[in-house]
Amino acid sequence: MSAQQLSDLIRFARHNSPFYRDLYAALPPDAGRLTDLPVVDQREFWAANSLRADGNRVLTGPLSEATVYKTGGTTGSPKFSVYTRDEWRTFVTSFGQGLVDAGLRPGHRVADLFYAGELYASFLFLLDSLAHAPVDNVRLPIGGGAPLESTVPTLRDLAAEVLTGTPTTLCRLAEQVVARGVRLDAVELLLFGGEALFADQRRLLAAAFPRAEVRSVGYASVDAGLLGRPVPGPDARVHRAFTPYSVVEILDDTTDEPITEPGRPGRVVVTSLFRRLMPVIRYPAGDRAEWTGTGDGHFRILGRAEEGVRVGPVSLYTQDAQEAVAAADTEGRVVGMQLVVRRWEGRDGLVLRLATVPGERPTAPGARAGESGAPAGGSGEPAGESADLEALAKAVVAELEDVRPLYPDSVRAGFVHPLSVEWVRHRDLAVNPRSGKLVRVLDERPTA
Repeated sequence: MSAQQLSDLIRFARHNSPFYRDLYAALPPDAGRLTDLPVVDQREFWAANSLRADGNRVLTGPLSEATVYKTGGTTGSPKFSVYTRDEWRTFVTSFGQGLVDAGLRPGHRVADLFYAGELYASFLFLLDSLAHAPVDNVRLPIGGGAPLESTVPTLRDLAAEVLTGTPTTLCRLAEQVVARGVRLDAVELLLFGGEALFADQRRLLAAAFPRAEVRSVGYASVDAGLLGRPVPGPDARVHRAFTPYSVVEILDDTTDEPITEPGRPGRVVVTSLFRRLMPVIRYPAGDRAEWTGTGDGHFRILGRAEEGVRVGPVSLYTQDAQEAVAAADTEGRVVGMQLVVRRWEGRDGLVLRLATVPGERPTAPGARAGESGAPAGGSGEPAGESADLEALAKAVVAELEDVRPLYPDSVRAGFVHPLSVEWVRHRDLAVNPRSGKLVRVLDERPTA
């Protein structure tokens, strides 16, 4: 299927989708520009997108020929996204062309370490994209759920040159490689997707695969569709739209007006020009970005739009914690992080769960800097007190409190427990069991 003209897509959706018919009811019949249209409210979109036989108001026709995939969307609750065979072919063919921008070369042996099963799309999507790429390649469908004990020898025996997966999967593999002293000298390219890659994770990957470049595999999601092709260069966050198959907008957080100038952050909204069964028109992708001004349509992904947590009266974002760790960890000891929210003694408390580099011994389970009364958790290896890690933990807490002064103010007022640090191995960081992605925020507060 070729990409549609935007005005044709809008007319088709208005005529055939009850959801879009209602959404555009107040618009003039000839509305044909994106700025004529409201941005989709995700809650309303997914509420209307039930796959029950009599319950769907988004689809433009009967669900009689399609593949159904599960998506967490931007809320974490699984939803269902559908593609006809023609739409899926367009999806993977376009993404496969972008793999050349990511560094795929003729004859590359590529290990697919994304997750499969339970209606999850990433493993099949990457495998099909490789099969439709414009250069020959050898595909190794290992999967992210395979035991590391078998994955490492498979990669070695088959001389895999490219590894693809989420940063969390790649980092867990890297930790195994370093811990066992294994050499995978054939690996020359690491392609990550599905979540952001941070400087601490890059250090771990560099330790395990010193000859490998680390690049984005591309920017896409099963709900939003095609979002961005990789742009070769030093910044793996920079992408460009998959023209003519999708239109990417960056909108002002308050007014929803399109942002056109470089360097001004806003939220990413996408319109898919090739999906007709389940139209995606001005759909929030759940990320923030900015135009770079370095090339036509080049934009830089800045992170999730609402990836954070509220602890008592304090709002904290993962980016705040990442920057605090980066400022304090001048020696590069930290290779992973999670925010863990707990509640005890009638107050909320925030734990920064930090993973150390392979070979460094974390403190004993439950040993933390900053709070002795927090409930025990984590699975650090038994070891004595580490004065260096204790000092680093205090420095991280100080940096974060400097960025979010409301937190220490709330501690003094008795609203929340003091910030604390929990040292673990990278393998101890919690991941989504279905996708293998790192869970950036864990809310362990009781719900009853």
